[in-house]
Amino acid sequence: MAVRLTKRIVDAAKPKEKDAYLWDSSLKGFGLKVTPSGRKVYLVQYRLGGRKGRTRRVTIGAHGNLTTEEARVAAKQSLGQVSIGMDPAAEIDKARADSSMSTLLEKFDEQHIKVRLKPKSQEDYTRNIRLYIQPNLGHMLVHQVSRQDVARLHHSLNDKPYVGNRVLSVLSKFFNWCEKFGYREEGKNPCRFIDKYKEKKRQRFLSGIEQDRLNEALDKANEDGVISEYAIFAIRLLSLTGARLGEILSLKWEYINWEMGTLDLPDSKTGQKSVYLNEPAKEILRTIARQVDNPYVICGAKPGKHIVNLQKSWRRIRASADLDDVRLHDLRHTFASIAVSGGMSLPLIGALLGHSQPRTTARYAHLASGPLREAVEKIGRKVDRSKN
Repeated sequence: MAVRLTKRIVDAAKPKEKDAYLWDSSLKGFGLKVTPSGRKVYLVQYRLGGRKGRTRRVTIGAHGNLTTEEARVAAKQSLGQVSIGMDPAAEIDKARADSSMSTLLEKFDEQHIKVRLKPKSQEDYTRNIRLYIQPNLGHMLVHQVSRQDVARLHHSLNDKPYVGNRVLSVLSKFFNWCEKFGYREEGKNPCRFIDKYKEKKRQRFLSGIEQDRLNEALDKANEDGVISEYAIFAIRLLSLTGARLGEILSLKWEYINWEMGTLDLPDSKTGQKSVYLNEPAKEILRTIARQVDNPYVICGAKPGKHIVNLQKSWRRIRASADLDDVRLHDLRHTFASIAVSGGMSLPLIGALLGHSQPRTTARYAHLASGPLREAVEKIGRKVDRSKN
């Protein structure tokens, strides 16, 4: 049916059992689709390559979002493109491909993750994208992803609260990046108002006996040659310095300041920092054989590179020491716990660990039982004396 489309005509159009179409009598190809649910959508229909060419349709927009005259203007623009050999539908398909989650996640990786994040963060981001975000949202267009979609993904990880929260954080960063570069409307981040799961902060400290077992396991592994001697050096340095894993694995000889007794790191999780060395740590560094053409202290299997992953070696060591629940990062916690139990102040410990925020060090406050016990006993003796 052909009739000049006006607001009155469009408003009066009634739904039928199947999609119904009204075609404009004055602009060939401009039409209105009315769905059985009553939704009314403006569209353009055209043929490419002459009378025998392929017929295509392009949706302009829904009635209500557009007036009839606004839709007519948009239809003229699309039909004008057809008249000069362009295919509006193909342009839309291309734009859709360019705004797909999969495409933009790749751009996010190339333009943000690999450029702005540190290696450990890069690894965490790419793993969460590969394992959780891409499989669940990769098929969608970026503007289609809603808060409900994100909440559904987050809820599916409720048995892994730490993972679920990290995935949510990566998604939030990604959508902020999309808004910054115009891929999504500003202020529409679908991660907003989704509450993170409560996480139990895990703190595992090695006792003196456990530390002895660890040292014995390292000695035995060194004698048997079951793991790389550089892996053993790395684990010992982690225990003695309280440094982060990445700081030790990526340590270069040029960072060692023998005169000051420090590792002067140009970059770390908290920026430039110095790690102070005790005598046992210095002795280990003197023991390590420096490889020609390799700038790193903890050398890997590849020439000129450092060890990338210490987990396999660590699993063997901790199994030998009967410390199966201990992570490499727990060696850093143990370093801090020894400092606290020795009566050192939290600001001093924060400086040794390279914390940028006091609240990060405050997690160890409850370990300062020695000084607190001594203080409370002094108070008790004073109070008890006052009774006499």
